[in-house]
Amino acid sequence: MTADAQRTYSAHVERATGETKIDLTLHLHGTGRVSLAFPVPFLRHMLHLFAAHGSFDLDITADGDVDVDDHHLVEDIGLCLGRAIAIALGDKRGIRRYGERHTPMDETLARAVIDLSGRPAFVLQASFSDTRIGTFPTELVAEFFKSVANEGRMALHLAVLYGENNHHMVEALFKAFGAALREAVTLTGGGVNSTKGVLE
Repeated sequence: MTADAQRTYSAHVERATGETKIDLTLHLHGTGRVSLAFPVPFLRHMLHLFAAHGSFDLDITADGDVDVDDHHLVEDIGLCLGRAIAIALGDKRGIRRYGERHTPMDETLARAVIDLSGRPAFVLQASFSDTRIGTFPTELVAEFFKSVANEGRMALHLAVLYGENNHHMVEALFKAFGAALREAVTLTGGGVNSTKGVLE
């Protein structure tokens, strides 16, 4: 995996393996513009919502062995997105660090809480009533977010507090994640928001 970034809170990440090939560009202080070209329609829809509700600019061109299943491509896009977040933030000087958002989607209420601590941790509290949303395996929701949290080096706590429709549940999670991350990367001025002086 190769990557580069500037203090413009942007990053470009490339990943090429025997299973996937991904080219991803992220701008954390953007306008919500997206260009998503990869063969997992439900994840494209979710990442469009993530970018829109976080006001991130996100470009992804990717392909993978989806003839096997969606797992590798979904997981690796999560890895690349998390890596891009970490690179774009640099030493995290001047950011809020924490973000929290409750997001309703019709009958569903989801919560996302983020600490850009530099220490990866992931918790998802959600119970889906079916194994698939269309053709998308619901088990990949956790795999995607776990990959983002690990590579983004963040503590990410997600929960569906209640809901009935699986699509609504996942959509609320992605919207809440985008909005919470937007809050966490907001510039507040000053130094690193840690008594240790570093976030790593």
